[in-house]
Amino acid sequence: MRIKITLAAAVLALSTLTATAQMGKAPSLGAVGTPADPAKAIDLMLNLFEHEAMGVVKTMPADKFSFAPNHAIFAPTQGEKFEGVRSFVQQVTHVAQANYYFFSTISGTKPDVDVKAIDKITTKEEAVAALAASFAFGHKAVATITPENAFTVIKGADGMDTRATLATFAVAHGYDHYGQMVEYLRMNGLTPPQ
Repeated sequence: MRIKITLAAAVLALSTLTATAQMGKAPSLGAVGTPADPAKAIDLMLNLFEHEAMGVVKTMPADKFSFAPNHAIFAPTQGEKFEGVRSFVQQVTHVAQANYYFFSTISGTKPDVDVKAIDKITTKEEAVAALAASFAFGHKAVATITPENAFTVIKGADGMDTRATLATFAVAHGYDHYGQMVEYLRMNGLTPPQ
């Protein structure tokens, strides 16, 4: 089941990249039918996700970073449970921590920050900086992916087994939280950036 989800995420991410390239927003990976550099292809996906995620995070006002959905904003008859729902800042810090986890596994490079401390961040300024730094770390890790090692099985990949699979899953995972953050913006009457 996990492999099916990973493959679906990779197909979705590559479809997004293809659609973006067709709209003229992404650089070409080369002529049709030629092999593409895996690092370049994956980095294009990471760039797209970074642009969208950072836009949403920067759009949320600082005083709304503690916002989390709760019973008060929904109809009383919905009966939904909101215990344990992440706040906006917790969504942001979760993505930053996940980026460090996924991309350090890919590259074998230890992050130069205390990843556990990111969990304690509560301010917009710190959250934006932590997320931006995690993307910079991710780009460096993706640059280590080569045609020779992209699909070599690596240790510690939690069933996602290869650098290419883990890198595309990192983007897919991030988009899950991006979607939640978009909804948090909308619940606060804000429109996500295009």
